[in-house]
Amino acid sequence: MAVPDILSSLVAPLNHQLFRLGQDAVTWAELLGFATGAVCVWLCVRASVWNFPVGVANNLFFLVLFWSARLYADASLQVVYLVLAAYGWRVWLRGGERRSRRRMGHASRSSLYVLLALLVPVTWGLTVLLTRAHDSAPFWDALTTALSLAAQWLLNAKQIENWYFWIAADLVYIPLYFSKGLDLTGIVYVLFLAMCVVGWRSWRRELAIPLAEAGRTVTA
Repeated sequence: MAVPDILSSLVAPLNHQLFRLGQDAVTWAELLGFATGAVCVWLCVRASVWNFPVGVANNLFFLVLFWSARLYADASLQVVYLVLAAYGWRVWLRGGERRSRRRMGHASRSSLYVLLALLVPVTWGLTVLLTRAHDSAPFWDALTTALSLAAQWLLNAKQIENWYFWIAADLVYIPLYFSKGLDLTGIVYVLFLAMCVVGWRSWRRELAIPLAEAGRTVTA
C-alpha cells in the first residue's frame, strides 16, 4: 500500500462528519481541534508550560482539518508549530538563568522591529507560493501564517507581546473561516480572540507584580 493511501486511511476517521452547524459539516478533526485549542489557549493565559503538549495535539487535528479545506498554509503551519512547540517547551522549562524555568518578560524593541519587517516579505513569498498551489485564499492564508509564526516565536520566549500578534491573526482568521464554511472553527476563533485579550491582561498583571514589590522595597 502506498504511503498516501496509508495516511488517508489513518486520518479518515477524523474526517467523519458528526453534525452540521450552518454550512459547516463538523468532523472529529474540527471538534477535537476546537477542544484542544481552547484548552491550549487557556493554559497560555495561565502561563502554564502544559500549553505545549496540548498544543501539539491541537496541531495534529488542525493539520487534518485545514488540509481537507485546502488551506495549505494553515495546514503546513501546523507542522512548523510542532517543531516550535518542542523548542518552546524546552525554553520554558530550561531557558532561564542556570537552566531554570523561563521567566515572563518583554520583547526588545529591536526584535519587534525585525518581526514586523519580516511580515511583508514572508506574506508576499507565501502568497506567491500558495497561489501556485491553488490555495483557496492565498493572501489571507499567507498573512495569518506570518502573524502566527511571529506570535509563536514570542510565546516560545515567554514574552507578553505574543498576544498582540495572536490578536491580529485572529481578527483575520475569524472572517476567513466563516467564508470557507468552517463555522465551528470560526466560532472557536472568536473565543480565542476573547481569550487572547484575557491573556494579555493576565500577563500584564503578572509582570506588574515584581515592579510593585520593587517599589515597596525602595519605599521601605
